[in-house]
Amino acid sequence: MTESPRIRPYRREDRPALDDICIRTAHNGQDSRPHYTDPGVFPDTFAAPYVHLEPELAFVLDDGRGQAVGYIVGTADTVRFARTFRVAWLPLVADRHPEPSGPPTTPDEAIARLLHHPERMIVPELAAWPAHLHIDLLPEWQGRGYGRQLMRTFLGALRDAGVPAVHLVMATANKPARAFYDRMGFEEIDVPMDDSVVCLGRTTHDPDGP
Repeated sequence: MTESPRIRPYRREDRPALDDICIRTAHNGQDSRPHYTDPGVFPDTFAAPYVHLEPELAFVLDDGRGQAVGYIVGTADTVRFARTFRVAWLPLVADRHPEPSGPPTTPDEAIARLLHHPERMIVPELAAWPAHLHIDLLPEWQGRGYGRQLMRTFLGALRDAGVPAVHLVMATANKPARAFYDRMGFEEIDVPMDDSVVCLGRTTHDPDGP
């Protein structure tokens, strides 16, 4: 029997759906497959390590039939996560996405460079926002309030764990995502970053609002 869509904890069997969602939303919110030779570099960098290392902070939008159609993942402690990423995750996928020997020359190499340098996540100016997150929903599930439900669930989990604040880094070109984060109470944080991305943050207090 089909149930109503709902937010639930991530399960190991959700992993293929998680990878697919990430790939289909990774190019500034759009499908990355037309733009990358191996778009699998995206979930290996921005989704899978989180469910591998901190599954307790991974939640999915279930379509009511057991299929994940959206997710939110993250870490409570970015500094710790970056260090664990290098020793416990990178060895599992490094051969699949080799680090470029010089400056990246293709879109795939640009993401592979990020994969191989998890220390990029450690930004001293973000110490007051120790957690960070990634959230993605398939296009047909966007704009229906499910992203807000995922975010509230994640913020509540962080708050219950005693984490005071969270940040995220997003592509400035992804205007719909920025509008969503603004509605969720995220504000821009002044940190040294490339103009192609922006850093946003908020406290974990009152996850049911805004």
